Amino acid sequence: MIRVKIRRNEQKIITAFEISGHAESGPKGHDLVCAAVSAISFGTINAVLSLCEIDPEIQQGGEGGYLRIELPSTMELWQKEKASTILDAMVISLETIERDYGQYISIS
Repeated sequence: MIRVKIRRNEQKIITAFEISGHAESGPKGHDLVCAAVSAISFGTINAVLSLCEIDPEIQQGGEGGYLRIELPSTMELWQKEKASTILDAMVISLETIERDYGQYISIS
């Protein structure tokens, strides 16, 4: 199962997320749920890097399909707003996958 953990601050703004595990919804190389989650999460990171001009802390790798990003605490207001919108869009996309494939992905 893929586990997605979203961390929000007191203003409900996403400050970090962590994705771990594998969906195992199909054979290796043909697992559509893993591929979709990977595409959404890496696309989100690329958008944050490019559009927000920040250097978040990123950890990835391991056999368990691991990805973690934490935004810097010293962002300007425009960077926070833009990153927040991008990350909220990621969560909506992942929730769509969870709605249809909940046996393979869990978001908290």
